[in-house]
Amino acid sequence: MSNLTITIDEELLRRARMRALQQGTSVNALLREYLEAFAGADSFAAARRRFVEMARRSGSGSKGRRRWTRDELHER
Repeated sequence: MSNLTITIDEELLRRARMRALQQGTSVNALLREYLEAFAGADSFAAARRRFVEMARRSGSGSKGRRRWTRDELHER
């Protein structure tokens, strides 16, 4: 793991530490979770865009295209 140094107001850090303590965690853990969510957001959005594009190209929609019968859908 890498270390990250940030500069913040002392009072802000004090309040953050108190709140983290109330939640049974640390400021470090909270920042790590935030950065993991923040960094993963772009990859999730990109994956969603790729999925939507693949779905569009598949031609499996119902706008004038092929419609499945009940028997075809439940065929084993």
